[in-house]
Amino acid sequence: MKSRPEPGAEPSAADLRARALALLARREHSRAELTRKLERAGFAREDIAALLDEFETKNWLSDRRFAESYVADHRARAGSIKLAYDLRHRGVADDVIEAVLGENRDSELERAREVWKKKFKSAPADAAEKAKQMRFLQSRGFTPETIRQTLSNSD
Repeated sequence: MKSRPEPGAEPSAADLRARALALLARREHSRAELTRKLERAGFAREDIAALLDEFETKNWLSDRRFAESYVADHRARAGSIKLAYDLRHRGVADDVIEAVLGENRDSELERAREVWKKKFKSAPADAAEKAKQMRFLQSRGFTPETIRQTLSNSD
């Protein structure tokens, strides 16, 4: 089965379907990600949209399932702000992001503490060290309130 159209040849519907299924077989994709990948492979936007509509109807493609999978894979290293940013960048709608992240809010403080412990192991000795630790947690996408709670309980 060929997955890439011949150079200069018009890609067929079978090529498009095969490529899309091959990508989905490897991992979940958002609709926007899959569209970008298929467009880069030379397929027409109208053909892609029609195929992805069919895939969504059959529940083979789901932005919600993609978001749940992405959060499950990345939540140990990132806070909700970073996860939301990454999901938006991958074309997931804000209502889906809010629903998926809402299911994981209760573990945010625990995850921040684990990330902090892995990196620093001890409470900040002075204001400069505290600022450094705060910037680190902020870069990982944790909220200011979560960072404050993490560092106040690190003593």
